[in-house]
Amino acid sequence: MSTDLLPPVAPEVLAEAVEHLTARLRKKLDAAVEGCATGATPAERAADGTVTIRFGEDAVVTLRPGPGGAVDTPERALCTCLLAPRCLHRAAALGAAPLADTPAAPEPETAADPARPAATAAAAAADGTGGQAATATSPAAAGGPASPAGGPDAPPPALSAAQAAAAVALWRAGAEALAAGATAAGTVVQAELLRAAHSARVAGLPRAEAATLRLVRGLRAARERSGSHRLADLAASFLELLQTAALLASGTADPAWTGTSRRSYRQGGHLRVYGLCREPVLSATGYGGVVTHLLSQDGGRHSLSDVRPGGLARAKGAGSASVVLGGAALDHAGLARGGLRIAGATVSPDGRLGAGRGVRAHPMPGIPWTGEPAAALFARPAAEAVAAQLADPDPDGAGPALLGCDVTVLGPAGEDLLVREDRPDGPVLRLRAAHPHPELPHLENLRRIASHPGLALRVLGRPDLDRAATLRPLAVGPVPGAAYTLRLPDGLLGRADLGYDRLQGDNFPPRSTAPQTPPAEPGPDPLAESPLWRADRLLESGVAGGRRAVAEAGRGPEPLAAYGPLRRAGFTTAAELAADLAAEADRRPRDAFGRLTDPSADAYAWAWLAAATHLAAARRALVAASWD
Repeated sequence: MSTDLLPPVAPEVLAEAVEHLTARLRKKLDAAVEGCATGATPAERAADGTVTIRFGEDAVVTLRPGPGGAVDTPERALCTCLLAPRCLHRAAALGAAPLADTPAAPEPETAADPARPAATAAAAAADGTGGQAATATSPAAAGGPASPAGGPDAPPPALSAAQAAAAVALWRAGAEALAAGATAAGTVVQAELLRAAHSARVAGLPRAEAATLRLVRGLRAARERSGSHRLADLAASFLELLQTAALLASGTADPAWTGTSRRSYRQGGHLRVYGLCREPVLSATGYGGVVTHLLSQDGGRHSLSDVRPGGLARAKGAGSASVVLGGAALDHAGLARGGLRIAGATVSPDGRLGAGRGVRAHPMPGIPWTGEPAAALFARPAAEAVAAQLADPDPDGAGPALLGCDVTVLGPAGEDLLVREDRPDGPVLRLRAAHPHPELPHLENLRRIASHPGLALRVLGRPDLDRAATLRPLAVGPVPGAAYTLRLPDGLLGRADLGYDRLQGDNFPPRSTAPQTPPAEPGPDPLAESPLWRADRLLESGVAGGRRAVAEAGRGPEPLAAYGPLRRAGFTTAAELAADLAAEADRRPRDAFGRLTDPSADAYAWAWLAAATHLAAARRALVAASWD
């Protein structure tokens, strides 16, 4: 049976089904979930979306989706066996189904607007948040709590007792899942996480809930050996959950760490915004669309998105779709090179423009990148812009901010493009496709550019803060005053969107006029050359194999010698934290009868969190140095 036919299941429904199982049935649950694709009769889907699965002769499980397309209540999952609803068949079918996204509350100013192109959850899918707005590692990502009655300078309200209790439950569930590792974090462990996530949602901790759901999806991908699974991503999910839960459980965290379940919009008055570029959106959850990046007259960064279910086809077609904002009669292609005069604008904390009923928009001419306010994006050295983002990562929840720079093309480096920033002692940068899907033109455009060494290029993109000196370009244009640079038609207003426009031969100057350039050589990569990978490997082995794998790694004849290269390279703290983690993983005191005297995973989780937090900070420092 293909589990693709199964409808998505609300996390709390699965958690309740597992909770009702006896201890004996829980031991059989993982095998039942894995065998659901082979041991059960192929699922049958009715016209209304109801799916039936037959287990042998006497058990038939029926999953009936609700109006939202998901099994959102226990009554929508039924089994005909005698043990139902506390049966293994029902829990296995629910465990094999995909997890449903948590529905987001509607935006107040757009909930009654029939012209709204997509729901808030669809817009959030552009960030990969699964319907949750606040997912960044900075408290400001949530947009901050509402101002208390005492005014803007009054202290923020403290977290409630229910929120603190929910955070403690999340910490315990996350610590137990970390100690088990992905190989042992089966459906029962995942159900504990989902139960804690539901408690967090009820208590008003949407940010923690979103982090937990991402972790569960990552654990599922790891156990299914999905092609999209990366151990580093799973480690990052553990880090985010444990950090958030620990801060909230401490009772000293800023209330902004609670997050927000919907994207709040504020009145922005009258705005004049100018298009910068378009970016295709292709989500792993099946959403597709476009985001048009805009700049206001005072330099504020804004965006207008059109993201809906539809995947690749939707992403490719949305670039020329009509803009639905206050009656503006233009499409995203025109907006990316034009402008809007907006009356009654509504703006979210991360700069997204809302389409409420009171919004009125009128097209106006755009500006070239050489004119203000766009020119300011290219005036600042890239190293300064990246250092500022690393110092305060994701302050508004919108991801890395766009930056611009003038570069000279050096040549290809595999699928990437090597360039040198045009400033004294400018670093060698690596341009990597923002969206590597072969049916989007990013890769093709980069290959064409790479075949013209010496080309002067103006680039607007998003820095990759996890890799050394790497920029993911969204649009390119000619460098003002350069002889060997791009030649774009007047209709493109001096830039080409790499995700939608395809560069042709006549957009490049003759190769006979190319200046002499040195051979393409990547710049130094402090991340690759540092021995931090030794500590990273220990952390990731714990994510994959759990506490036992970390303990085994530290049981060599000289466990501390493994971190000698870290100490010799100056990473003394990283070496000590890695050694402490290995020692804590192997610390399992037992009584005279062989029973654990301290079965809690708290101390191990704290040791892992300390090492992971330090390594994340060290990597940020190395990335900043690679741009300098």
